[in-house]
Amino acid sequence: MNNSQELTPIVRRPLHEEAADRLRDLIVQGRLVAGIRLNERLLTLQLGVSRTPLREAFKVLATEGLVELLPNRGAIVSQMDPVRLAETLAVMGALEALAGEFACMNATEAQINEIRALHYEMLAHHARGDLAGYFKFNQAIHLKIVKYSGNAVLFNAYRQMNGNVRRARYMANLSQERWDAAVREHGAILAALSARDVKRIKGLLSDHLAHKLSSVLADLKTLSTRQAA
Repeated sequence: MNNSQELTPIVRRPLHEEAADRLRDLIVQGRLVAGIRLNERLLTLQLGVSRTPLREAFKVLATEGLVELLPNRGAIVSQMDPVRLAETLAVMGALEALAGEFACMNATEAQINEIRALHYEMLAHHARGDLAGYFKFNQAIHLKIVKYSGNAVLFNAYRQMNGNVRRARYMANLSQERWDAAVREHGAILAALSARDVKRIKGLLSDHLAHKLSSVLADLKTLSTRQAA
């Protein structure tokens, strides 16, 4: 037996990537709120890393708009800019609509079935009221649709932009009414993809992000009013 054909390399991710993943989840889920200072001493203890990978993690999150680096003062969780958010989601809505069109034409039946399986996993988390678990599969579905468009340029552009609005997409589901509506929209998106209905899926994907934007902007306005009072 040729052992070289049986073994695969052990993949070890850099510590700063692991730290960035943990912090990203905390910020996206609202457990680290906007404006809070990120305490390096406390986080190194909690994450079990030194300050060097922690600071590298801050830099990664800064490129995603989740963290603001302050010269000689560490880092804070950034505020969401309503104008930038609206502009970004408008572009992403157009990208998702285009990806849906291409996916209807290019995705294989096996790939559509893969998206369907993710959809059912997402529904199970929704039924349990597990928003964090739901969001994981929700994001996987959107990325798969874009990936299976077959356009690498579109996929890379979308993935980069999605990192900048992940917190807003999570926040949009904090309302049970909006969360339930999002689940229904996903069911319609899957049905349109399965039927390879280009016109319908383009409209559904574009509207889906528009609804999220409307929900988040309303929440940000309410939060701003409370803070000003």
